[in-house]
Amino acid sequence: MKSSTEEGKAQENVLEMPNSLKADLNETLSDIGQSFLKQGQALERLSQTYDEDCYRRAIMLALQTTGHLIVIGMGKSGHVARKISATMASTGTPSFFLHPAEASHGDLGMVTAGDTLLLISYSGETQEIVQLLPSLKAFGNRVIAITGAKSSTIGRAADVVLEIPVAEEVCPINLAPTTSIVQTIAIGDALAISLMTLRNFHAQDFARYHPGGSLGRRLLMKVEDLMHTTTVPVVSPDMVLLELAAEMAGGPAGIAVVVDADEKPIGIVTKGQLGVALRVTRRVREVTAQQCMSKEFSTIQRDVIVDEAETMMRSDEVKFLVAIEETGRFAGIYKHDDL
Repeated sequence: MKSSTEEGKAQENVLEMPNSLKADLNETLSDIGQSFLKQGQALERLSQTYDEDCYRRAIMLALQTTGHLIVIGMGKSGHVARKISATMASTGTPSFFLHPAEASHGDLGMVTAGDTLLLISYSGETQEIVQLLPSLKAFGNRVIAITGAKSSTIGRAADVVLEIPVAEEVCPINLAPTTSIVQTIAIGDALAISLMTLRNFHAQDFARYHPGGSLGRRLLMKVEDLMHTTTVPVVSPDMVLLELAAEMAGGPAGIAVVVDADEKPIGIVTKGQLGVALRVTRRVREVTAQQCMSKEFSTIQRDVIVDEAETMMRSDEVKFLVAIEETGRFAGIYKHDDL
């Protein structure tokens, strides 16, 4: 088994390189900062030069679409098209990606009369997309194009063009789609955000499409779906410490709730509070739960959504909430780590 020293030396050996290469690496690290800067400048240029009327028309076409917004792209633009389509679909605009090569071999059957096409091609001459244009026109579908060449074949065929104003790729040989890809993604995101706003798409709507994520759980699930019930000791005010310790032993919630005759919570005892009480007194058969409980605790209705519960916990700076019924009776304990 290697010692930590040997492992450290092994890592140093991996980093060993000729001085000439080290100099090249340092220069490359400087280029990274320039890459970020240039791409940021390209986005700033886009924010200053975009055609509001074109975006207005594109947004109206998307809003008037009764079917799907079908996004088509090839190569790197195809990857971007998938991303834009996924963003649209998850934010209230029905959408799917259609591969142009597959489309020309039968998948055009996926296109219906109510669909709008969003074509992505920086050159505007992507052959796999160009060969689809006659069919799309024959179908009568409206077409939005995202391209760097408004006068291209795809640009001329589109009902509206959203231009990509790239003067130069950040790629050192100005060939690999880099800056143009960043701008294309930004254009797609801008469309999605605009459509979200106009459709009054809210966080709860977003959660419905993301039930498997933490956001979905926070916005769709209620306190009663996650709270501890049977594992929380519910005790009377006159229960003595010895009995209380036995009730709380091994309980995963780490909390006992003290309730009155109507089963309404009047206090809580944490394991920490119990431990202090047991250390400061030997009268474990005399001191009661009411004498060592805390009357300061936060309550929440059991049918409140988890997101509101989490907000309350942050506001009150507490690690758990006492869930109650509409009648005020104890229902359970909600803890932050239950999410």
